[in-house]
Amino acid sequence: MLFGIILIVNSKTPLDSALKCFVFFLISQPLVYLVQVPFNPLGWGIFKYYPDWFVWTLFTFPMGFVGYYMRKEKWWSFCIPVPILAFLGFHYYGFLGEVISYFPNHLLSAIFCAVTMIVYPLFIFKEKKLRIAGLIISIVILAAASIFALNSGGNSYNTTLMTSGGSAGVEFDESYKPYLEDESFGEVSIVYEKNIDTYMVNADFVKTGETKFILEAPDGEKRIFSLVVNRNSYDIEEIKE
Repeated sequence: MLFGIILIVNSKTPLDSALKCFVFFLISQPLVYLVQVPFNPLGWGIFKYYPDWFVWTLFTFPMGFVGYYMRKEKWWSFCIPVPILAFLGFHYYGFLGEVISYFPNHLLSAIFCAVTMIVYPLFIFKEKKLRIAGLIISIVILAAASIFALNSGGNSYNTTLMTSGGSAGVEFDESYKPYLEDESFGEVSIVYEKNIDTYMVNADFVKTGETKFILEAPDGEKRIFSLVVNRNSYDIEEIKE
């Protein structure tokens, strides 16, 4: 979005703006996936996500064409960047939720969204009234997104930690007591799933890092597991004495 606006503002005609935006995203989006190939577990398989982004790339042509008219400095020109500010505000809300729950995850993402929302009206418009109106809209969106994020209670990672008789090789039922060594990571509980007729340990994690998961039998015997919690995944391994 940042580079798209830079291209639009520095274009000479609506068609010039549309073509520059389209070509930029046509080249940049595959590169985004290409540089991730060596580091992503999917490898080249990460390109399975590209078709959806290619559709968005096609939309950059009409968006670049319409975006050019922001330069006309008319009252209706102000309406064009408002959806952009709203879109950024939505992302700011999501990133701020991640910061609140998994600090400092996505701290720079949230800051970037907030800063660019303030900068865009000043960069796009020369007319003082349009700049002020744009700043007001940005501040209102940021304030609303911040309030919603702070009141939402943060984000969490819900998952099934293990199943009775599963790959961990542990049999258990509702009489067992599951808990985390560091309770600040969230909550774990045993539930019975009727569809597969088995017991499972469900987890609701609210932070990332390393801790231990303990499964205590009714007779006091404990099975202890090392647990590494990531944002959307986890690694668990039993600690053998």
